[in-house]
Amino acid sequence: MSTLDYVVHGLGTAMQWHNVIFVFLGVLIGTVVGVLPGIGPMSGVALLIPITATMTAGLGPEEAATSSIILLAGVYYGAMYGGSTTSILLNTPGESSSVVTTLDGYQMAKQGRAGAALAISAIGSFVAGIISLIGLIFLARPLSAVAIKFGPAEYFSLMVLGLLAISGLAGKSMVKALIMTAFGLLLATIGIDNVSGVERFTFGIPELYQGLEFLTVAVGTFAVGEVFKTILGREGNDGEIAKINRILPTKQDMKDSAAPIARGSVLGFFIGLLPGAGAILASFFAYIVEKKISKHPEKFGKGAIEGVASPESANNAASGGAMIPLLTLGIPSSGTTAILMGAFIMYNVQPGPLLFQDHPQLAWGVIASMFVGNLMLLILNMPLVKVFAKVIETPSKYLIPLIIVFSVFGVYAVQYSTFDLLLIMGCGLAGYFLSKNDYPLAPLVLGLILGPMMENNMRRALTISNGDFMIFLQKPVSLVFLIIGLIWVTIPLILKLRGKNVLINEEG
Repeated sequence: MSTLDYVVHGLGTAMQWHNVIFVFLGVLIGTVVGVLPGIGPMSGVALLIPITATMTAGLGPEEAATSSIILLAGVYYGAMYGGSTTSILLNTPGESSSVVTTLDGYQMAKQGRAGAALAISAIGSFVAGIISLIGLIFLARPLSAVAIKFGPAEYFSLMVLGLLAISGLAGKSMVKALIMTAFGLLLATIGIDNVSGVERFTFGIPELYQGLEFLTVAVGTFAVGEVFKTILGREGNDGEIAKINRILPTKQDMKDSAAPIARGSVLGFFIGLLPGAGAILASFFAYIVEKKISKHPEKFGKGAIEGVASPESANNAASGGAMIPLLTLGIPSSGTTAILMGAFIMYNVQPGPLLFQDHPQLAWGVIASMFVGNLMLLILNMPLVKVFAKVIETPSKYLIPLIIVFSVFGVYAVQYSTFDLLLIMGCGLAGYFLSKNDYPLAPLVLGLILGPMMENNMRRALTISNGDFMIFLQKPVSLVFLIIGLIWVTIPLILKLRGKNVLINEEG
């Protein structure tokens, strides 16, 4: 079968009536998640995993997995759309990759051009979504075909690269990011060892024999942590919301935005491919490139529409690009894709080179659903701009109880364990104190998810080499991954030692 045949089959899966509803729900919830400052795609996806498990209970295993991943992927790229709304109207990024949009978006809003800024960000996001989707279609199968040839040593080194890449670019301090990575790997060792059957770090607590449930830790640290942040930090939204008059951009706006949207989309897609780079880095780079090549760089920061079009396209393209390493190599390149990977594993589907062979319906269904979702987002975002502006005004006193209810019921529905409810609260408090002290949470979740796979591949590699660790350096591909990982960590360190500012990624 050709790639085109697979895409057509994928569209058939995506267009099934229940999957269309799941795409719609995903992008709608994602937009709301993006609009509400502080929640972000990581918390949104983590919060919805247990709810999707309940919603798909009547479907077969493969169908349930497909529908759930379709909804969760919709939340991911939908949040990228929604994040621009608060950036433009309130000067408050809905999520971290929309930070750059505040620079010119809010200035445009103050000049009475909020509608044009929001419309251009929606159009740019749609174009970026389609460009990244085309890239995903053409790169997915060749990459997975290469990855099938990987042995345990190559896989182990690839996962080390993934962890180092996210640690190298997450948070304000690389040391803190590496500490969180190591902490995540340590948490992954809790439970009964699959090979020897020995208890590890269970302290005689039967609930720990199966290890820590990734979902409980993710929902606790992100969603419940956000609740503690709002209550203890007394964070509220005091910004003045800009008025929206004309929604459609002018011909001149479209002319000024066309090239920045194209550049931002291509740049964002390729940055999204890199492990650990993330959408925030893509939007920063896109903004810098636009300013460098502009004939009037002095306009930037004063309401230049290019300063909205390019970064908004880049952060959406990056979310599409980030799906490629997840689906083809089984390596999450950001916090949100790490949580998505956890969802795959929860449905007994292993993302990676065999995904397109073993689960073609799921893989191509999810890819095709991204086209349907992007179309829905464009139709949703243009006329509903004023409605989403109202969502921003939701008081914390209504939002906090809803997040707690979803978190508690969601986690309890998966394991039916009161121990998990205590753990989610503990993780929430830990998440609050860690993020308050600039300890990034994405490396912790990634370490927890990749830990067991890294351990299994390391053991298999050492069994092949009779305990000789040199196997990781003797295999050329493995050596290349380790060298890239080392470079990824050392370059930001060298730049910081020389007093340079390093662009950081706190997204997921």
